[in-house]
Amino acid sequence: MADESNASMQTVVADVLAGKTRAIARAMSVAEGRSADAEALMAQIHRHAGRAHVVGLTGVPGSGKSTLVAALTREFRKVGKTVGIVAIDPSSPFSGGAILGDRVRMTGFAEDDGVFIRSMATRGALGGLARASLDTVDVLDAAGFDVVLIETVGVGQDEVDIVQAAHTVIVVSAPGLGDEIQAIKAGVLEIADIHVVSKSDKPDAPRTIQDLNGMLHLGRPGKGDKAWAIPVVPTSAETGDGIEELAAKIVAHYEHLESSGEMDVRKRQILQMRIIKTAEDILRERMMQEREGKLQGLLDSAYNRDIDVRAAARDLLDATTGKDTPNHE
Repeated sequence: MADESNASMQTVVADVLAGKTRAIARAMSVAEGRSADAEALMAQIHRHAGRAHVVGLTGVPGSGKSTLVAALTREFRKVGKTVGIVAIDPSSPFSGGAILGDRVRMTGFAEDDGVFIRSMATRGALGGLARASLDTVDVLDAAGFDVVLIETVGVGQDEVDIVQAAHTVIVVSAPGLGDEIQAIKAGVLEIADIHVVSKSDKPDAPRTIQDLNGMLHLGRPGKGDKAWAIPVVPTSAETGDGIEELAAKIVAHYEHLESSGEMDVRKRQILQMRIIKTAEDILRERMMQEREGKLQGLLDSAYNRDIDVRAAARDLLDATTGKDTPNHE
């Protein structure tokens, strides 16, 4: 039975590498699980990933990220680039699945074999980026897609996480939403490689563009790479203005990363983040398995004030990892 499962998995991997749509979808579904098959599959997929240009788009809700992703996809397709899209959605509190579906978010690509769209639920993951979402990026990468676009929910910790999951980070702002204030508060200004002002046909767009340019002159020039001047690109998905320029800036940033050696640095940072997050997931799963055993006893002891919360947490970690946790108090 194990041999049959292994042969089936090998077939899936081969079909993914060949760019077969059904195999790509199946691999993504397997990756969403936490089975041994998922680990075996992703171990093989990982060996063939690392070639795609991963682009993250983030910004507050209502800034027009989904519309911009669709417009960018059409622009990349014009020049023959294949595009994978991972749309991170907030999880439904009832089903755990994505609230928004890819049929709702993206239209017009159903007949295009050069575009693959996947909506992913955050599943309550810290920072909103579930482990399966980044595995999905790997599947698209291994399948040979030239560009993989990740669109975040745009709230909470997602802006911080996306900078660790993408080679090029785009922060999308829209006039009239107070995005410049949001950018200052959340530190979004510092994670952008490219700033986009969407809906630039609106009357108050010039003010937003001016504010962003002003803050860029006052703030950091970039994320560890001073040679890249962060541009502010006005776009309008309705009229198509600025989309071609934005696509050109994305390509230029990729070329800059490659020529400067920064790409290797970013790839290592992404892998480091994923290793740590995966370790956290594994530890969390093991702790959940202790809920009916060790945790219940620790809960009783803490409730009776026999031990404090930190001591209980250390004991739980000791039971989970099989080693003593240092006491730094």
